[in-house]
Amino acid sequence: MTLSSLPGLSLRRQFVFAETTFSEMGRPGEPPLRKVAVVAVIANPYAGRFEADLGAFVAASAALGEAMAAEAVAAMAPYTVESYGKGAVIGLAGEQDHGIALITTPFGDALRRGVGGGRAWISSFSKRAAPGATIDVPLAHKDALYVRSHYDGVTVHLADAPLPDEVAIIAAFANRGRLNHRLGGLDADAIRGEDGLT
Repeated sequence: MTLSSLPGLSLRRQFVFAETTFSEMGRPGEPPLRKVAVVAVIANPYAGRFEADLGAFVAASAALGEAMAAEAVAAMAPYTVESYGKGAVIGLAGEQDHGIALITTPFGDALRRGVGGGRAWISSFSKRAAPGATIDVPLAHKDALYVRSHYDGVTVHLADAPLPDEVAIIAAFANRGRLNHRLGGLDADAIRGEDGLT
């Protein structure tokens, strides 16, 4: 499944952002911190009107999550995904629920499967905005939400999206926790292999 051939959704644009941070405060990270964001800008058939049943978006979101995860895994190479988050920016003729419908449980479950598993709730943020919007997508560890080293985020600038009748869906990922993290809390290495956290 690719983003350009999603059943039930009309895609106008796709963005894939990747950044790699090799050091912070003069201290190298090993491995470096790779962050990836995949963005799908989708036509919103509900724009400008109230629709009680958003089930068509919810049903289509599983394939969307699968395709976005595949793009992210490719962009993350040679690293693997260790944390994730999701977001939506809804054009001003739409409602916030239009974006939420595309990033709820079917989307999240497909995203988890696509990146090799994940047991934790996926942090998210959504808002309505005009083209040129910026969104901060929160990140957390994919297997346990309370791994403090992995509290982070990805900032995405959508230069020409969403148009009033569009929704921009964002899936964000990182391969590790913050560089130089040292504030204690649940340790990522300690949860590997625990029941329900593999």
